[in-house]
Amino acid sequence: MRAILVVNPKATTTSERSRDLLVRALRSEVDLSVRYTRRRGHAADLAREAADEGIELVVTLGGDGTVNEVVNGLMAARAATSADGGPSAERLPALATVPGGSTNVFARALGLPREWSEGASMILEGLRLGRSRTIGLGRADDRYFTFCAGFGLDAAVIHRVEQARRRGRVSTPTLYLRSMLQQYFLDSDRRHPAIAVERPGEDAEGGLGTVIVQNTAPWTYVGDREINPNPTASFDLGLDVLALRQLRVASTTRTVTQFLSQHPDPQGRHVLRLHDQAEFTLVSARPQAFQLDGDYLGEREKVRFTSVPAALRVIC
Repeated sequence: MRAILVVNPKATTTSERSRDLLVRALRSEVDLSVRYTRRRGHAADLAREAADEGIELVVTLGGDGTVNEVVNGLMAARAATSADGGPSAERLPALATVPGGSTNVFARALGLPREWSEGASMILEGLRLGRSRTIGLGRADDRYFTFCAGFGLDAAVIHRVEQARRRGRVSTPTLYLRSMLQQYFLDSDRRHPAIAVERPGEDAEGGLGTVIVQNTAPWTYVGDREINPNPTASFDLGLDVLALRQLRVASTTRTVTQFLSQHPDPQGRHVLRLHDQAEFTLVSARPQAFQLDGDYLGEREKVRFTSVPAALRVIC
């Protein structure tokens, strides 16, 4: 089997020595070449080139951002050959993800351990046994995502965290908590919710303050703790949505507490939940922060979401 390893050299939880160990281990199972990312978006280019070359497996070593880029590169290769109906997931390179970032939500949602060495061991076992599964993806306008999207508050928090990291801060649960409190109390227009969700054949649901979209559960992790606004979300189903109609202190605090509980099931008049959705559009009366897979993508006033079933084969 021909494979490439796409390495983000800035991956936060691996070293040059650990990368060398991973390369040697993978080469015991596959015919491997190693390619390092050099800029934002480079991983997508490498993945698309791999598909064009007939590579059978793409392995990532990095965080969720690296995974997202690789997935978009693979899906771009799929779109480029759609004249004959497009290749199925079986005809695209399979994806294996070695966790190397600070959170690694996608890898952990697949059941991989948090530590890169244990995750690599599980992937090697999967290769030896021929173990894989096919998963669905989400799509927001022209970009795919693996586990989540956000429109409003959570995306604005991610933007704050990214700005702090560029100033040299380390990504920690404390940094996220501080950023969330600052965004909520200082920079959110909590009294005038501006978002609406539109679905084919349904009345629009307006007056929403923030929206979380999930392609699987969990939405994210705080250390080892899963955060699950939509605990029934699944790679095997459509998209799940949780929206808050207003961002008042009491109701928002109650909902966040429900997220963090052992058996999350957010409820209340201010909560809108949609399960297993094939298609919907988020629109806003004013620009909203927007993120995919934990990557801030700027502000939008409208985003169309679709579920893409059985899109990608993964080794896990």
